[in-house]
Parts: sequence; C-alpha cells; structure tokens
Amino acid sequence: MRGTTYIRRYWQLYALLVLPLAYFVIFKYGPMWGVQIAFKDFNFFQGINGSKWIGLDAFREVFHSQDFTKTLRNTLMLNVLDLIVSFPAPLILAIMLFEVKFQWFKRLSQTILYIPHFISWVIIGGIVYQVFGTQSGLINNLLESLGMDAVPFLTNKHYWLGTYLVTGMWQSAGWGTILYLAALTGINRDLFEAAEVDGAGRFKRIWHITLPGLKTTIATLLIINLGNMIAIGFDRPFVIGNKMVMDFSDVLSTYVYRTGLESGQYTLATVVGLFQAVVGLVFVLGANFASKKLTEESIL
Repeated sequence: MRGTTYIRRYWQLYALLVLPLAYFVIFKYGPMWGVQIAFKDFNFFQGINGSKWIGLDAFREVFHSQDFTKTLRNTLMLNVLDLIVSFPAPLILAIMLFEVKFQWFKRLSQTILYIPHFISWVIIGGIVYQVFGTQSGLINNLLESLGMDAVPFLTNKHYWLGTYLVTGMWQSAGWGTILYLAALTGINRDLFEAAEVDGAGRFKRIWHITLPGLKTTIATLLIINLGNMIAIGFDRPFVIGNKMVMDFSDVLSTYVYRTGLESGQYTLATVVGLFQAVVGLVFVLGANFASKKLTEESIL
C-alpha cells in the first residue's frame, strides 16, 4: 500500500522513465532475439524461425578462420595501445585545466578541446589524409620543402599505428575531461588551502589530494574501458585504414562488415558479435572484481 501511495505521489518521475525504458526494450533487448542466428544456417528469405539449426558449427568455422585470428589480435592490440595512450590524456588535461586560475582561459580551452568529439570520423578521416598523406599531406609537403624524405604515415603499418593512436587521443581527450572536472569540483577546497599553508607545492597537492579524490572516477572509467577491450568502433579503423595497412587496421568490426554485409554470411557475423559481447562481459566482471580487491572501488 505504501508503494502504491508513493507511485501516485511521484508519478511524474516514473513517467519520465517511460521513454528510456522503451528505448532499451526496443533497441537493446528486442534485438537479442536475433542472437539465435549464430546457431542457425540463416536464410534471409526463410527468416530466423524458418532457418535450420546447426548448433556450434558456425563457431568452429569462425574460430578456425585465419582472418578471425588476425582481426582479434589487431583489435586487442589497438585497444590495449589506445588504453595506454588515450586513457591518461583526459586525466592529465583535466588536472591542468583545474589548476588554471583564469576562468576565461579555462572556458576557452574547454571549448576548443571539446570540438573534436563532435566531428564525424568521416570528416576526421579527410583531415588525416590532408595532414598525413604521403603525396599531398601538409606535413610531408613541409618535409620535402626542407629537403627531407616523406614519411609514410598512412601507407606503412607501423607509422599508421602511431597516426591511429594520436588521432584517437586528439578526438577523445577533450570530451573525456568532463567527468574528471566534475569529480574535481567535489573535492573540498579546504584541503588544498591547508596543504598550501603547510608548504606543499603544486605537484604534491596533485599527488596527495587531487589524484586520491579522483580514485573512484578513474577506477570506474578503467573498468568500462577494459569491458570494451574486445569491442572496437567501426568508423575509425575503416576510415583511416587502407589495404596497405590491413595487417594492423583489419579489426573485428571491419571483419563483421565484410562477412555480414558484403558477403551475406549473417551467421558468421552474428557469431563474432556474440563472441564480443560475452568476452566483453567477462572483461567487465573481471576488471570490477580486481578493482574491488585492489582499490575497494567498483561499479557493481
């Protein structure tokens, strides 16, 4: 009875949940019905229910495929390197912005840093080719005008890897500072003032006050990033990559695109998608367990 009274009193709050719940039911839980395609010899004309069951045959075919092994290796490699390069960047930027005393400069810097997040990867890809292209890129034109050899940023897989990581960090670092800056505002300013009175310098205040105050945020974001270790966005490797660097740029998302949309092998594409989801869940639970044991911070 008490629960019914509460709902009647605050029905507006529950009404606000209708659209988010509908979104998750329709676009998140609804498509789960299609997971069974991974266990069927899917025929587009017969539909999911009319297709024949094949058990784990598709899984065996995928796991024995050399293309799958290569794309899995590339996905893990790019995500691990991305985590090493891009994960600390927003944290460092947020601390630097937090230490800035001039508010107008801080707001201007934040605006400039946020802009890349709102640019489509298609446009970013065009910018990358204009800047790093071997024949007509801005940097190589400058190097050649100085009598130096052109650098194959986009045609050599090792140079491409560096270009991929730097571009990703540039695109995501500014937007990633938002959560850290929000967490920093929650730290008691009296702690900084007391540390300054005691003679602690800027770096000591950052080490002993700022970073411990961000411990929960860092742990949460790290768990989320580790959960996405087996998943990778399609846009970035597809737009920046090319056939000359396929040894590094071919990842699970592009493999699914080629297998599912270009070749029409929907069963194999679904197997890869299901594999990514299951392994991602294991990564999240494992990272959460490790974080809880080591730092006593977790999301579950």
